Amino acid sequence: MPFRETSRMEERIRMFMEYESGNWNVSELCRRHGICRDTFYAWRQRKQSGDPEWFRDRSHAPQQCRQTTDAAIAEKVIAARQRFPYLGPRKLLALLDRQAPEIDWPAASTIGSILKRAGLISPVKRRRRPLDQRRPCTPVQEPNDEWSVDFKGWFRTRDQCRVDPLTVADSHSRFLIELQIVAPTTEGVRPRFERAFREHGLPRAIRCDNGSPFGSRGAGGLTTLSVWWLKLGITPRFIRPASPQENGRHERMHRTLKAQTSSPPADNASEQQARFDAFREHYNRERPHEALGQRPPEDAYRASQRTMPDREQDPWYDANHQARRVRGNGEIKWKGKFVFIGQALVNELVGIAELDTGDHVVRFCDLDVGLIDRRGLFTRFAPPREGLREPGEQTA
Repeated sequence: MPFRETSRMEERIRMFMEYESGNWNVSELCRRHGICRDTFYAWRQRKQSGDPEWFRDRSHAPQQCRQTTDAAIAEKVIAARQRFPYLGPRKLLALLDRQAPEIDWPAASTIGSILKRAGLISPVKRRRRPLDQRRPCTPVQEPNDEWSVDFKGWFRTRDQCRVDPLTVADSHSRFLIELQIVAPTTEGVRPRFERAFREHGLPRAIRCDNGSPFGSRGAGGLTTLSVWWLKLGITPRFIRPASPQENGRHERMHRTLKAQTSSPPADNASEQQARFDAFREHYNRERPHEALGQRPPEDAYRASQRTMPDREQDPWYDANHQARRVRGNGEIKWKGKFVFIGQALVNELVGIAELDTGDHVVRFCDLDVGLIDRRGLFTRFAPPREGLREPGEQTA
C-alpha cells in the first residue's frame, strides 16, 4: 500500500480518537487536520455505519456514465469488426458511417474501447518510431497520371504450387486495377495489361522496379514490355535498385494483401486466386483509405480518356533524326558498320540525331537509350530515375 494512503488512513483514525476523547470540538479538529466540517461529518457517518474498513479511500469513479454507448450501437460495431477483422477503429467508423449515416456513431477512440472490451483487439508491442527518410515519389494530380506495378513476392500454396501475384494500382486513387497470378514473364504479364488498358484506358506513366519483365540492364533499361508501353505513349518510371520506398504506396498495399490473403496460404492456386479476387473487390469498393479521406478507392477513381489503339504505330521522328530499323540480332547498320543496340528493340524503329560534339544520340520514342560516339561505339544509357545526380553535380 502506498505510503501516502497509509498516512491518510492513520490521520483519520487519530482524528476520531481525539474527537472521542472530548478534548476537542469539531471546529478545532477541522482546523487541526486541515479539513472542512462536511468532510468530518462524512467520515463520522462512515465510521458509525459499522464498516470495519471505514477509514479506507473508496473509488471516485461514477457508478453510472451518462455517455455510455448504447448497447445496440456497440453490437453493430462488434459485428462490423467480426466481418472485417483487419479494419481498425477509424476505418470501421468510416465504413459504418457510409452504411448508416443516420446513426450518430461514437468516435473512433470509443469504438476502439468497445472492441477492446469485447476482446477483438490484441495488444501490440509499441515500437519506437523510426526516423523518416525522403521518399522520392512522383506527385500525381489525378487518376491515371501514374500506375504502379510489381510482383508481390512469390510463395507456395499448401499443395506446393508456386504463385506469383501481379499487382497493378493507380497511384492517385489507390484503385487496385489488377491482382492476378501469372508467370513473371512478358508473355504472362502482357495479356493482363492489354485487358487493363482496354477496360480502364491508358495511364501517362507506369512506376516499376528494374527487374524482369519490366526493366533490364539493356539500353535505357528497356525490355520488350516497356518498349510496348512507350509505343502506346506510356512512360516507364524505374525506381532505383534496392529502393522499394520509391514505390511506397504499392509496398504498403502489398503488406495489407499479404496479411489478408496469404498468411496462411490457400490449399491450391485456384483457391488462392479466389482470395485475391475477394480482396480486390473489398479493397476497391469497401475498405476506407486514410489518404483518400477514409473513402474507398473506387470513389476516387475514373477511367482514362486515352483509349487503347487497335493497331500499334511506329514512333515518329522529325527531320533532324535518321531512322533505323533494329535487326533481329539487335543491331542497326550505321555508316557502313553494324552497331548493337539491344534485344529489347528488335524490329523497332529508332531515331538517331547528331549532337554538337559530333556524337549521335539514339532515341526510341521520346527516350534516349544510348550514344554512338565518333568511333562508331555504342554506349547504353541507364534507365532514367529520380533523385540521381548528374555527372559532375555537387551534393549540398
